[in-house]
Amino acid sequence: MGLLPLWIAIGIVVIILLFIWAAYNGLVRLNVRVEEAWSDITVQLKRRADLIPNLVESVKGYAKHEKEAFSEVTKARTSVIAATKKGPEATAKAEGQFESALKTLFAVAEAYPDLKANQNFIELQRELTDTEDKIQASRRFYNGGVRDLNTKIKTFPTNVFAKKLGFAPKEFFEVKDREAIDKPVDVKF
Repeated sequence: MGLLPLWIAIGIVVIILLFIWAAYNGLVRLNVRVEEAWSDITVQLKRRADLIPNLVESVKGYAKHEKEAFSEVTKARTSVIAATKKGPEATAKAEGQFESALKTLFAVAEAYPDLKANQNFIELQRELTDTEDKIQASRRFYNGGVRDLNTKIKTFPTNVFAKKLGFAPKEFFEVKDREAIDKPVDVKF
């Protein structure tokens, strides 16, 4: 009769350890998925950043007097690349500024019919659109992973030991300055 309580205690300890082991592995899998998704975002942002100098050069050939627009796009491009090393919040802020600058550049391009018909410019626009679609998909994948990880970290019973195991909630990747992106561009000639 004396061994039964011992076996019950051992059984309870084993069940608790198995639960912690399974929960830890689940948190690790979700964390890796979030890191992979962030990597996808940075790859697509880099790809887009590599397209921008070609796009600026194409527009420059037609709109030589639009130096401010070119300068803003170049500065915003550099900010996005630097921000990816600082995390989602900094990147989202830089993204908002970049999208606004790019919108201004395309507004400038609208004023030049020859440019809009230029095959190189059309191809760059197509590639940029394709890359933007990939960035959006990467953001959704990242935010989905963050949602799953944060939910697991914050729900019982995982929340009891997730922080002790080194897991903390991640931040979503959301462009904060939507007003700057959505407002019309004021282009003066």
